[in-house]
Amino acid sequence: MTVTTYKWTIERYHRAIEAGIFDDQPIELLRGDLIVMPPEREPHAYYNTEAADYLRTLLGERAKIRDAKPITLPNDSEPVPDVAIVKPLGEVYLEHHPYPEDIFWIIEFSQSTLSKDLGDKKDIYAEAGIAEYWVVNLKNSQLLVFRDLKNGQYTTELTLTTGTIVPLSFPDVSVQVQRLIGFPKR
Repeated sequence: MTVTTYKWTIERYHRAIEAGIFDDQPIELLRGDLIVMPPEREPHAYYNTEAADYLRTLLGERAKIRDAKPITLPNDSEPVPDVAIVKPLGEVYLEHHPYPEDIFWIIEFSQSTLSKDLGDKKDIYAEAGIAEYWVVNLKNSQLLVFRDLKNGQYTTELTLTTGTIVPLSFPDVSVQVQRLIGFPKR
């Protein structure tokens, strides 16, 4: 027996949300599949909030920092990244979530979801043309940076534990790595 799963399109997914089918259950759409999002533990919530606030301070009005809000991608995906740094388009976002061309970079904070964030999500973001993707590995206090898209894949991967990183979209901004990953556990 062959098992065939139902693939959702963005349009059907939005209609289901509007109809209240998911009862506010935390889900995201990845390549047409509905994925239940695990509950956030305290370290994840803490670092996510602190990083978003820090980036707001660094970038000011130059970008909008959206934490835990959907983005709409062309590969039947509407993930909910922990932090999306997007163009400050104001009321445009009343009509649609940010599209790839609106996104400067994305950050995911990982503890229990590391394999998903380094697998499916990384691939989906690369295929959609997101120029830069950062994963904060909370277990190992590391920042993993993915850049340099070629043929829908990131060709550069950096692993940082200290120092600063300059986002591709903002070459005049230095982000302190330890402000994102936390200071070494004692």
